[in-house]
Amino acid sequence: MQDTSTVEIMPPYTDGMKTGRPVRREGNSFGKRLVMFRERKGFSQSQLAEAMDVSQGSVARWEQRSVAMPPEQMLQLAKVLGVSVIELLGEGEVPKEASVPRGRMRQVFYAAAKLPRRQQEKIVDVVEAFVEKKSI
Repeated sequence: MQDTSTVEIMPPYTDGMKTGRPVRREGNSFGKRLVMFRERKGFSQSQLAEAMDVSQGSVARWEQRSVAMPPEQMLQLAKVLGVSVIELLGEGEVPKEASVPRGRMRQVFYAAAKLPRRQQEKIVDVVEAFVEKKSI
């Protein structure tokens, strides 16, 4: 009878190493501010791209690397995000985030706040009735 040898396979040494492709470069400061303002507004990259009339890939590039952007586009971006160009470029102080709902709910309430007072009152009545019903 032949001797059989067993080979014990050891798991690779990882010591807490991250998996996946390593980041080649640190994100730029403009990109980080853009992500922060976009998320504050409750936009996904796709939603911001739609509002700017550009592709989602363009927004991703703006967030990941330094890009040359025409002044008109920078103004439009600041307007869509509800910030000044100075804040977007990082020259001014970033305002503290207000405690408001995020995402779709926030967008609907901000849009409703621009309606005439009479229509706002109707919306408030419906929402308050719904909230009161759910809290009981």
